[in-house]
Amino acid sequence: MVSRRPVGCQPLWITDSGTDCGTNGDRGGMDSYDDEGVPAGPPPGAGIAGLSLRYQVVAAVALAVIGVLACGHVALVFLHVAPSNTLTKQHGETVDGWIYPEFEQNWKLFAPNPLQQNVSVEARAEVETLDGARRTTDWIDLSAEDGEAIRGNLLPSHVDQNELRRGWDFFTGSHDDKNRPNGLRGQLSESYVRRIVMLRLEDHDLGGSVERLQLRSVTTAIEAPSWSTEKVNTRPFYRVFPWWTVNASDLPGGVRNGRTEAGE
Repeated sequence: MVSRRPVGCQPLWITDSGTDCGTNGDRGGMDSYDDEGVPAGPPPGAGIAGLSLRYQVVAAVALAVIGVLACGHVALVFLHVAPSNTLTKQHGETVDGWIYPEFEQNWKLFAPNPLQQNVSVEARAEVETLDGARRTTDWIDLSAEDGEAIRGNLLPSHVDQNELRRGWDFFTGSHDDKNRPNGLRGQLSESYVRRIVMLRLEDHDLGGSVERLQLRSVTTAIEAPSWSTEKVNTRPFYRVFPWWTVNASDLPGGVRNGRTEAGE
């Protein structure tokens, strides 16, 4: 005998006695069934986790190979666009063989090339002593003093890091090969650097007042690492500027230039 279920009643539990429209025991809610009336199981896992172990291994190996190729490609492109260095000189053919022609780049990582030399700014002064005699001091390495203040300091000041360095870049960039200023900008850079140097010399006991001042730069190329076959000339190159007569405009506020209250 075929039993009829009431209209609007969904079969939650089918027994021999008929259809029950309520819940059966502790089975709360409705069970899901497929088209054939068989209870549907949990959905399969997504992504690699849904694959069998064998295919998971294959997928992991494929991803690892792709990752290695991607990292190698990025490294070779970096060496191609980076400035000339020991690695590019040793492996230039390998880099070019990978880059050309498919991955050719028409740009460079740095413009201009990063500084590969040490530049020290030094000063010496012609000092007039209390008895009226004049003498010339030794060269004083101002850059070394900045380096000493920065080294080991967790919070170095902006003055120690940049004042002299950027002032000197401004000064040399506004002078020609014969150390002549290029217009008003060059004259302004001279005044700026003189005030910086006089401020630094105030911390030195020179034995009198500074009457004249001379500056020079010492440029030394950075030596190649021990494992490199590159030959670098590390002989220092000197750029010496002419003597300047110190006047009142060269003295920043607080600089007494070796003078005492009695001498004023």
